[in-house]
Amino acid sequence: MKKLLFFVLLLSFVLPAQARPTQENEPVKMGEIVVTATRDAQEIRKTPANVTVITAEEISHSGATTVVEVLDRLESIQFRTYSGNASQAAIDMRGFGGDNPFGKTLVMLDGSRLNRTDMSSINWLSLPVNTIERIEVVRGPGSVLYGDAAIGGVINIVTKKGRGKPKFNASLLAGSYGLQNERAGLIGATGKWTYALTGENNYSSGCRDRSKYSAQGGGLEMGYAAHDLFNLSLNVSFNRADYQMPGALTKEQMRQDRRQYQPAMPLYWMNANDDNDGRDKNTQVNLGVKSFWGAFGQMEMNLMYGRKDLESNMPSWASSWSPYSYIYSDTNAETYTIAPKYILEKDLWKFRNKVIIGLDYYSEPYKKKYFNDRERTVALSSASLRRESAGYYIRDEISLLSNLIFSVGYRFEQTSISGSNTDFVAPANNFDNEKTYRAEACEAGLTWLWGKKSKAFVRYATVYRIPFLDEVASFNGYSAPTPFLTSLEKEQGVSMEAGTEYYPLENLKLGLALFRTDMEDEIEYVIYNPVLSLGENRNTGKTRHDGVEFSVAFLWQKFLKAYGNLTCHKATYEAGPHQHKEMPMVPNRLINAGLEIYLPFHVTLKPEIRHTGDAYLSGDSDNNAEKLNAYTLLNVSLLYKPSFGRLNLTVFAGVENLTDTLYSSFGLDYVQFGMENFYYPMPGRTFKGGLSFEF
Repeated sequence: MKKLLFFVLLLSFVLPAQARPTQENEPVKMGEIVVTATRDAQEIRKTPANVTVITAEEISHSGATTVVEVLDRLESIQFRTYSGNASQAAIDMRGFGGDNPFGKTLVMLDGSRLNRTDMSSINWLSLPVNTIERIEVVRGPGSVLYGDAAIGGVINIVTKKGRGKPKFNASLLAGSYGLQNERAGLIGATGKWTYALTGENNYSSGCRDRSKYSAQGGGLEMGYAAHDLFNLSLNVSFNRADYQMPGALTKEQMRQDRRQYQPAMPLYWMNANDDNDGRDKNTQVNLGVKSFWGAFGQMEMNLMYGRKDLESNMPSWASSWSPYSYIYSDTNAETYTIAPKYILEKDLWKFRNKVIIGLDYYSEPYKKKYFNDRERTVALSSASLRRESAGYYIRDEISLLSNLIFSVGYRFEQTSISGSNTDFVAPANNFDNEKTYRAEACEAGLTWLWGKKSKAFVRYATVYRIPFLDEVASFNGYSAPTPFLTSLEKEQGVSMEAGTEYYPLENLKLGLALFRTDMEDEIEYVIYNPVLSLGENRNTGKTRHDGVEFSVAFLWQKFLKAYGNLTCHKATYEAGPHQHKEMPMVPNRLINAGLEIYLPFHVTLKPEIRHTGDAYLSGDSDNNAEKLNAYTLLNVSLLYKPSFGRLNLTVFAGVENLTDTLYSSFGLDYVQFGMENFYYPMPGRTFKGGLSFEF
């Protein structure tokens, strides 16, 4: 099958093009585009997936100060946070949250991976919203085009690009819990050059004691069109985020004071959580080259570099370890990427055809050191690892009919994880080893275009996930029987999906998607010696993720816009002692709905409601503990948008969680260990207000 696939796709290069009949006055139809779905600009309508694109204007009018606030309103997406802010929020997309949500949703910045190679979330505060041109969300598997981590979906954050006459914008937002957010940007073009310069400061003292965060960042984009056949672009972004972690509380502690940090609990061997914090520094550089060859297609090359310098201080963990505590750490993670691709749109016989062939090479060195105190006086251990991968992919789209598109793709990837660890306290944790993984993925889809804007699609795809560094290797101070697991294999699965976007009226859109993803060989921690509490990671998990996504949007010109979405999830274990039990931390229902009411005098009123269903607590794989409660939030905002010549002004005021609902986004089942359950309370009623202008 692989040889046949490559033979068919190769024909698109060697067969002569067949001229399509065109009319001299045929209009050029411009539609919405999405880049992440096919790694090339394409109308959303032609993509066999449930896709959402959020623009910079929509972000600005929402009053959101973080990417988490923007995405949390979309179908099939839910975040949970341990501090009430976005610093280390974990994303659940299509029910792939569970106890290990990391590595199931691919997040990119201008096509560059942001996912970490260790089992940790990205720091969402490292993505200033003022640098964003749009956010593209593609739900469902993307392993063929993107490889590892693209199981639940792909999120590509596209930064602002220069165009037209120079424009300057600035904004100031303030609110509850000491929130202050300042943004500024300059965007434009001159001659063959384009430029965009943006910067942002984001600060909050936090909804709880010791939940403060501060983030400063910016971006620079420059483009140069040498001539019609050659383009250059350079994107540079940087960010520094400092954050605190207030810890979890019991129900009784929340009744006493939801805003307190975790107090000392000697009965449970816990110190007071009064000094947990971290600092992340992130840098991204992307150099892009595009060469246009007319009838022979186009060639693109991206050279990318990413660097994360991470500092973590968790002294509240101290009582868990003896004689030393591996709680003060410095991590340096780098990513070097080479990603060439070739795109050819050429008729295959009498059928419109587009083929994409590409290569992704990643080299990701990773270093981590643990110290005995905050001042980094004595090193306890030092790990030096590297993840290196090379994958090639090929994807073809052929129009079997003018309104029927068939797509097929294949990817092969090889990844090696190697490195060593030197533990100065526990030499048994030392290792120097290597493991190689080989993975394949394929997909096939059919998209039927009907009416003026409607579509229906079906898609089949296989997916995979390469283990994290700290799933394969033990370098975090734990005494593991086998410090480097050469026996641990990749996770893999199969996904099927069908959906439609139907326009019964010109300004009314109804969306529906049904999906099922079956995963096997999932990595679980298995205890094989209960007496000594010895265990290791093994490929024993098998799960099923079923879901339905429904959305509606209606625009009544000059009067209002209505929108809403409903997601129903069911994620279950399909093997082992918890067979047919639901996975923890996956809510069965997500509901979002809102209105934009256009009032006189350039005023817009925006009420919005969000509902998240209940879920089993983290660790409750046998479903016998209390659930994390469902919650419903009501948000209301008001916009005033006058224009004075070239000056566009926006005044914003809003209230989030208007009813002051008391809720938690994350909870832990500790009753099974003879303790109380723990929760992470979220903010109550929150006020925001500010203004922005552009000229």
